[in-house]
Amino acid sequence: MTTEIKRLIRVRVAKGAAFKRDGYGKKRQLSDSWRKPKGQHNKQREQKKAKGALPKPGYGSPIAVRGMHPSGFFEVLVATETELVGIDPKTQAVRISGTVGDRKRVGLQAAAIAAGLKVLNARTVKSVSDKENAIPAKKSVTPKKETKKPVKAEASAKKATDAAPEAKKAQVKSSKPKAEKSPEVKAASKPAKPKAEKSPEPAAKLSAASKPKATKKTGSEVKKNE
Repeated sequence: MTTEIKRLIRVRVAKGAAFKRDGYGKKRQLSDSWRKPKGQHNKQREQKKAKGALPKPGYGSPIAVRGMHPSGFFEVLVATETELVGIDPKTQAVRISGTVGDRKRVGLQAAAIAAGLKVLNARTVKSVSDKENAIPAKKSVTPKKETKKPVKAEASAKKATDAAPEAKKAQVKSSKPKAEKSPEVKAASKPAKPKAEKSPEPAAKLSAASKPKATKKTGSEVKKNE
């Protein structure tokens, strides 16, 4: 690829414009592939501002590189080995059709490379013998899950371990004799309760109790005394 062709390809990229159909962003079913606007009140057809450009002569690429692949070759679609005849390896490159299977693709791709042609969509294809001789991948062995003990058994074991030290403490406490306290210590330990003072009796009751009872004088006694 000459320097002039490289320069023209750069010019084509700089001048290129993406023409998109009107309304492709408003409706999901519409693609951005170009369609000429034909509506009577279509803003893109009337060339309103920010409604998208229309294809015009000024957007065209240079004639020398029009339809050329960026690698500098003109593409030729090929599906069989007979179509490789008459292709110029200096200006043309080969693109293998997508309808060709892997078995035929191997021979077609090898024939194109042997003829000195550039294959634009070349790829490595495994032959049938390689697929048959391929070693099967080992199955990944998953580690066995550890069986968990039931929750009730764990709880009972914990209770038993917790109760063991408490039982030992209780035995030690019961084995120790209790020291008897002396009566003096008991008296000192018990606080003396204050005696409730009796309420003083009324003065009228006291005076009545202190005075002797008056004896009644009978008529016989008075006479005797006289």
